[in-house]
Amino acid sequence: MGILIEIVKTVLILAAAITAFVYFFQSRLIFFPQKTPPGLDQHLNEYEIKITSQGCDLYGWFVDKTVAETAPLIVYYGGNAEAVSASLEQARENLDAAFLFMNYRGYGKSHGRPSEQRLLADALAVFDWIVSRQDIDPSRVILLGRSLGTGVAVHVAAHRQVGALILVTPFDSLVNLARKIYPFLPVSILLRHRFDSLSVARAIKAPLLAVLAEHDEIIPTANSLNLVNAWGGPVDTLVVKGATHNDISDRPAYWSGIKEFVRTRPRAAKT
Repeated sequence: MGILIEIVKTVLILAAAITAFVYFFQSRLIFFPQKTPPGLDQHLNEYEIKITSQGCDLYGWFVDKTVAETAPLIVYYGGNAEAVSASLEQARENLDAAFLFMNYRGYGKSHGRPSEQRLLADALAVFDWIVSRQDIDPSRVILLGRSLGTGVAVHVAAHRQVGALILVTPFDSLVNLARKIYPFLPVSILLRHRFDSLSVARAIKAPLLAVLAEHDEIIPTANSLNLVNAWGGPVDTLVVKGATHNDISDRPAYWSGIKEFVRTRPRAAKT
């Protein structure tokens, strides 16, 4: 009996330690800030902009040159371990559009520390800044989110009128994902950064292109489809064959699918 009691105590202490670690260090488990690779910031220097949100300076790039005023404007939200400059270069090579790529707090040259609340508030501030320009019609804006950035894009679409969304390797909520990673923890109580896209998906009527990796080892297909199936507007789904979570944008089918959607996208009804 004594040995059994000691085993139970050890298990409880271990469970408590893991629970405390996940709770207090969850930001470090979710956000992995990256700096802009050397040279890329200089290459994009002429397009660099600074936007201040809640006293925090955010840096990124606005490329609206050499494209028609009626061309779509793609606003990008990157993954949790991504400085967005490399993705901007890929997008410019493959798409005929204008681009607004901002680094999250703590990423690239942006100041501050990331959190769900701050990222979502910043995203709305950046969106409001861009559509305040006389040459930008909200119906022209396509939100492009990748991985963690899909949660940010969905939040913006739930609170602002947009033309369309492209969600790459999307998920329904971080709570649902965390339940699969930590099935022994009460993650619905512990998790502060929830990115609950599923709760607002039904109310969003903007057209959606969902881009899934066939062999996504990070976000299960079921979690992506939970969001896709709940979407309130028209949906197209592209499964990129052979792709994994991290190499999906290196596949030709990825860019050809996005390019076709951008070219032929249905327009969201104005409200």
